[in-house]
Amino acid sequence: MSSPISRRTLLRGAAALAGAGALAGCSSDNNAEGSKAKTTITYWDWYASQAGWVDNEIKLFQEAHPGVVVKKTTQVSDKYADLVSLAYRSNNAPDILMIPKSPQLSQQVSQDWLLPVDKWATTSWQSRFPENSFVEGVDVFDSKVYTAPFAAPAPSLQLYIHHGVFKDAGLTNADGSVKLPKTWDDVSSAADAIASKSGGKVAPFGFGNSTNTTLAWWLDLFVRGAGSPGGAAVGGIDGMDYRVGQWTFGTDRNYLDVINLLLEWKNKNWFYPNSMSISDEQARAFFERGRFGMTVGGVWNQPEWTQHKFTDYSLVTLPAPGGEPKALFYGPPGGKFVAVSSKTPHADEAWAWFDWLYSPEAGKRWVEQGQGLSVYAKNNDPKGVTFAPFAQYVAMSATAVVGPQPTIRNPQLTKLELPAVKPDINDVLAGVYTGQIKDVQGALTSLTDKLNQALGDAVKKVGTGASLKDFAFLDWELTKPYTTKPGA
Repeated sequence: MSSPISRRTLLRGAAALAGAGALAGCSSDNNAEGSKAKTTITYWDWYASQAGWVDNEIKLFQEAHPGVVVKKTTQVSDKYADLVSLAYRSNNAPDILMIPKSPQLSQQVSQDWLLPVDKWATTSWQSRFPENSFVEGVDVFDSKVYTAPFAAPAPSLQLYIHHGVFKDAGLTNADGSVKLPKTWDDVSSAADAIASKSGGKVAPFGFGNSTNTTLAWWLDLFVRGAGSPGGAAVGGIDGMDYRVGQWTFGTDRNYLDVINLLLEWKNKNWFYPNSMSISDEQARAFFERGRFGMTVGGVWNQPEWTQHKFTDYSLVTLPAPGGEPKALFYGPPGGKFVAVSSKTPHADEAWAWFDWLYSPEAGKRWVEQGQGLSVYAKNNDPKGVTFAPFAQYVAMSATAVVGPQPTIRNPQLTKLELPAVKPDINDVLAGVYTGQIKDVQGALTSLTDKLNQALGDAVKKVGTGASLKDFAFLDWELTKPYTTKPGA
């Protein structure tokens, strides 16, 4: 189990599972007219805010498949993995389920939780997905398909712009629309105008770093625009620069340049003064109230603001020194969403629901309802989205592409256990921001050396067949998707 759960929670889960098992054990229900039997399949997920999309898909699916009833159970997200594990131990697994985050998918396959779907997921079926959607070790194991990608790689961070603050500062175009910044100089000029026009009453920037994470978002967003692919806000090996197969905080000048830019803004008192002590949630509330004009975050900001009826904002991503970003956001090839249980007595019906969820039409509705990006690029059309801020997010889909993955090149790297290195980039940034660290270059160099040493030690523990060379992708072009080349 991924986390301890109380006896009371286990008993509640067991009771729910018993009910689900009883339901699944009934192969059919009679419809109202009693003219034809219906097969009931049980489906589990942890979607809460996305429940409206799921419910609508169930409605449409059942209309198209009148002989099948989908019985949905939405579990609490932080207990989902535990309850799925309990379900399999109790022989009460659902017929189809959203894949839990733990244990690893490879372990779920080896434990015989999931059913290969090759019988239905033919070459023709797979061909509707983008290139590199089915990858050994990701969604394919021993050449058998178990799941598939549902969402596309996403632009994980954006610079949010408060319309009211910008308009008060005179940052508008000739037609009265807000003048959105695209370059580092644009952002600085906008900040200067906000500080000047408000007389210091409104801060140009703000964030909430009480959890010691959000400063890395600022570094990550701006450094990518400058042409550095390593995600400063990403943990594990995915935070390194795969062009050289190492961390480059201390050797890539862009990191120092962005940090110096942030310090310049801080020294001009352009950041909300309590940013280091407030939470990200508080920062979202303060941005909503116009206490500062710009903040960095992700699309996760939007549902809360929408709930509060705050829509007076825009977003841009990857502001770059020269206007055009020289690096993008990167995600792994392949992917996972739902799988059919190996224990299901209704495999054909479960596959039908699986196939429906992965249809381009369901993905299109996912985007149009503001849930996220679809694996099918044609669905990511901002014209189909009525909510303007989310339409802006969808319009950024091209800034996120598939990137290199060492574990696909060498599956032995799945055994890699990389220890946490402290102080990490978040600690360094906090120390620099508060003035505790004076030698910024020295701190970045020290962090880089420690990270690369930890990687070297971890690779040695993997043993024969693993090498530091597995992490270097010399043919990677930063503004293009990386074509997976196993063994290359």
